[in-house]
Amino acid sequence: MDESELIKRCQQGQVICFNALVEKYQGLVYNLALRMLGNSEAAEDATQETFISAWQGINGFRGGNFKAWLLRIAGNACRDQLRLSKRRPSFSLEASLVTLDEPAAPVEYCPEEMAERRMLGEAVQRGLAELDPDQRMAVVLCDMQGLDYEEIATVMGTSLGTVRSRIARGRQHLRDYLVRRGELFGQQIRLNR
Repeated sequence: MDESELIKRCQQGQVICFNALVEKYQGLVYNLALRMLGNSEAAEDATQETFISAWQGINGFRGGNFKAWLLRIAGNACRDQLRLSKRRPSFSLEASLVTLDEPAAPVEYCPEEMAERRMLGEAVQRGLAELDPDQRMAVVLCDMQGLDYEEIATVMGTSLGTVRSRIARGRQHLRDYLVRRGELFGQQIRLNR
């Protein structure tokens, strides 16, 4: 059954069809939330909130890009959690930084290379945590989720120019953050700076 048929059946109240959509998109939503919030428990909560809100609002979906609609809900859930954590900070993003699991590494990676890759991934996550939430979301959606600028504009509910600006500024801030921590990079990368 194609996605539009699943959505139509969801709008008729068929929960089993919504479960199929959850299975299809839960990894994407969770990854966005994890990158935005930097904490696996908060990401799980935001993911759950996203799908609850999507189910409750499925009748309001009028066609178009379902993935963008769902990621917009996820982005709003993440923003809500970020606002709540600023009002009542219960953890530090630095202290609660999760180590993002990478897919099984190819055999040709030696332990030193694997350690460097893990350290780089952790540094990227810390750098993302330093970005303004709108810049973080734009960078994550573009560079980690692979959405194009139009999809990002739809997800974020903003203009294409604003998306371009947020991505450019976010990338620059992230680049500056990583360059300041050049000791994390292998000898080959340091020599090319």
